[in-house]
Amino acid sequence: MFDILYHSLATGVVTTDYPKTPAQTSRQSRGRPEIDAPNWKDARAAVAACPTGALSCTDGPETRRVTLDLGKCTFCGFCAEADPAIRMSNVCELAARHKAELTTTIQYQLAPDGTHQALLSPPRAAADPRPAALDAVGAQLKARIAKVLGRSLHIREVDAGSCNGCEVEIAGLNSPVYDLERFGLHFVASPRHADMLLVTGPVSRNMELALRKTYEAMPAPRLVVAVGACGCSGGIFGTNYASLGGVDKVIPVDVYVPGCPPNPYALLHGILTAIDRG
Repeated sequence: MFDILYHSLATGVVTTDYPKTPAQTSRQSRGRPEIDAPNWKDARAAVAACPTGALSCTDGPETRRVTLDLGKCTFCGFCAEADPAIRMSNVCELAARHKAELTTTIQYQLAPDGTHQALLSPPRAAADPRPAALDAVGAQLKARIAKVLGRSLHIREVDAGSCNGCEVEIAGLNSPVYDLERFGLHFVASPRHADMLLVTGPVSRNMELALRKTYEAMPAPRLVVAVGACGCSGGIFGTNYASLGGVDKVIPVDVYVPGCPPNPYALLHGILTAIDRG
């Protein structure tokens, strides 16, 4: 007993100060791919190397439109290996309220051989296709949720078909390092006690009904956070005979947290973004 107390006092406080201080991620960790757009000579090699279609391009008569979708990106780094104009950063705070915010486009003028001759438009996020009236309703709902749930939140985690990589990172949220409960956030066993669903996996067809029933069992107002590339878009599984291809194919999603898997800082950022405390 005294040995434990001695070691605890000798170790001191290990809990991160995030979000008051920046996320202390390892320099070796992989986050958002960063593209040197002005000096990018040819997107085709990187697009061919991408296993999930997160990086894609569409050619017109004299132009090329390149799209990077973080909702599909697994941060594998294959694109960076194939093209020196791309490097893997360790930026992990990528949570977005709307799926369109995860997509970036770049447009180039093409040379006769199909390489990039000139940059026509720099990287920019896709416009949100939702109507303004829906945005106004969303803002009202967001204000209500912040008022009701801003100081305390109960979370039910649902594995809808993941590989358990995201679950390992989610378990870390309860560790002394990240200490989710310092924000008044707690995991619960029943959706009837939950204010938020944290959903992982591409939603297998066998889990579709269970996920719908879990969502319907929650009291209103309720929040849903889609976790990882699979939760955002289906990830490496995509849409097929066994996978529906993302959480928003089954229930409404309030925040998307890309990554494969997203680390605890990314998860914290997504959860706090959902309740306006990020």
